[in-house]
Amino acid sequence: MEYFTSQKVDLSYNQAIEKVTDLLKEEGFGVLTEIDVKDTLKKKLDVDFKKYKILGACNPNFAHKALQAEDKIGVMLPCNVIVEENEDGTVEVSAVNPVASMQAVSNDGLQPIADEVRKRLEKVISNL
Repeated sequence: MEYFTSQKVDLSYNQAIEKVTDLLKEEGFGVLTEIDVKDTLKKKLDVDFKKYKILGACNPNFAHKALQAEDKIGVMLPCNVIVEENEDGTVEVSAVNPVASMQAVSNDGLQPIADEVRKRLEKVISNL
């Protein structure tokens, strides 16, 4: 099982960030965190890296259900979505597969929640 779903898009890096953020909102997700990996690596290690942003997406309803089923599941939240610009200039957007993540947790109550979140994240990626 793949731990992510991904798609190359015919958008600029900034357009892809904007579009995926809008599509996440349509599926009930908000972006809680944004980590600019390129900027962080430059500041901390003085190394150059490609444009790469991690968006920490959260759907409060599903997060609440997951936390009720398994109170330590917060270590796996939020759901990360990445936008990256590859060396050839193409832009790719990827989202975590929460079903794959949840395989590490022995709690059958999380399966339907993870399945629904996976479907919504896959919809976001396919609609880019």
